[in-house]
Amino acid sequence: MGLKPDHWIRKMALEHGMIEPFAEGEKREGVISYGLSSYGYDIRIADEFKIFTNVFSAVVDPKQFDTRSMVDYQGEVCIIPPNSFALGRSVEYFRIPRSVLTVCLGKSTYARCGIIINVTPFEPEWEGFVTLEISNTTPLPAKIYANEGIAQVLFFEADEMCETSYADKRGKYQGQQRIVLPKV
Repeated sequence: MGLKPDHWIRKMALEHGMIEPFAEGEKREGVISYGLSSYGYDIRIADEFKIFTNVFSAVVDPKQFDTRSMVDYQGEVCIIPPNSFALGRSVEYFRIPRSVLTVCLGKSTYARCGIIINVTPFEPEWEGFVTLEISNTTPLPAKIYANEGIAQVLFFEADEMCETSYADKRGKYQGQQRIVLPKV
């Protein structure tokens, strides 16, 4: 990277639009932290959710996803039912450079409550709002707070550019503007 990791992330966000909107620092009174950290960036979850439901007894099939298996919800707090799952999206829009790969991990505040965040890596030259997968592994309802921290993105810069980027492949999740369901 040449620069300290947090300086590199700040530079890439402010000069190259890698993260928009970009928030300095992490700690904020009374909210789950978000913003620039030492080696990464803590992203926020927007107030749009898709919560799994079994009302129609739909089968979850990634090749033929039945949208009836989800209920749309918008609000400042999302309640995920016990042993259930929801999708959300990041507040931040990402433009990943061709020489960078990211890994996104759930924040410990949620993990300590039995809430698991699953996000696949952001490949080189991927861009969009991040679709976040949120699992409530507990036997109790769980709260997710919109516009607060949900996960941390770690950035890994390669010594060389990749041969084929996500944009080159015309990846199916390129340019996401909302929560995107599975596609084949």
